[in-house]
Amino acid sequence: MLEEFGRIVVATVIAWVLFLSLDIYWRLPRRGGVSGADAIGKAIAERGGDQHGGWMMGNIVCSPDASAGTLLAACGVFVAGIPGGIAAAILVYIGNRICHDKGYAGTSGALIATIVIAGFMQIGFFASDFIAGMVLAILTIQGISHTHASRLIGYFWRWRA
Repeated sequence: MLEEFGRIVVATVIAWVLFLSLDIYWRLPRRGGVSGADAIGKAIAERGGDQHGGWMMGNIVCSPDASAGTLLAACGVFVAGIPGGIAAAILVYIGNRICHDKGYAGTSGALIATIVIAGFMQIGFFASDFIAGMVLAILTIQGISHTHASRLIGYFWRWRA
């Protein structure tokens, strides 16, 4: 039981760093982007949060970005191994086209997550650890405090300047 808990904690940290660093690397979002992300960012900023962090949080909700790519890759690897992760990347790419999003973060997130998950499976982790870890990573970003999470993400967002 404790071993499984430890793997999930490690997977959560890896997933959090992976999807946030990919969004920052691809410079997402520079502005609100899709209308839902813009609305979420503005609502968070009105409550005292960071506008840029709010846009990134809105991007997580409204577009298949790196967080969705990471979660879907974990599900794909769980179902079908590495080919399942690649299939997830293809589905994220299609989802990005539907959202009129370039799709770099989501597609690269799914591909990199597939490689990372497959690598960690070689040392005793399970794909299910990363599914739980990704859900917890999204929860820590979206579910605890929008104001504080947006400020933290906004801090990281400014690193790319």
